[in-house]
Amino acid sequence: MKEYTLLALVAAAVAVLVDRLLGTRILARKTFWMFLAAMFGFKLLANGYLTWRPIVIYADEFFLGIRLFTIPVEDFVYGFSLIALSVIFWEYFKSRAARNP
Repeated sequence: MKEYTLLALVAAAVAVLVDRLLGTRILARKTFWMFLAAMFGFKLLANGYLTWRPIVIYADEFFLGIRLFTIPVEDFVYGFSLIALSVIFWEYFKSRAARNP
C-alpha cells in the first residue's frame, strides 16, 4: 500500500474542504498561488539537497515512485496541504479577531 501517497492526498483534500467550510477562499486567490510557487522553489532547493545527498531516503513501497528531480511528488502535495492549512487558519482567525475585538 502506498501510505504516503494516500496520506498526502487526504491532507490536500482536507485543506480544500476546510477552505470551503470556513469560507476563507484562500485557494481562489492569485496571491496564494504565487506564494505557493515561491515556497515550492525553496522546497526544490532544501528538499532536493536532502534527497540528493541522500540524507533523507524514501522507501519505495510507501510512495508512487514518481519524482521531480530527486523529490517524490507526494512531498509537493503534502507541502501544499501544510501551507494551505496554515494560511487558511491564519486568515480565518485573523478575520474572526477583527470581528470580535
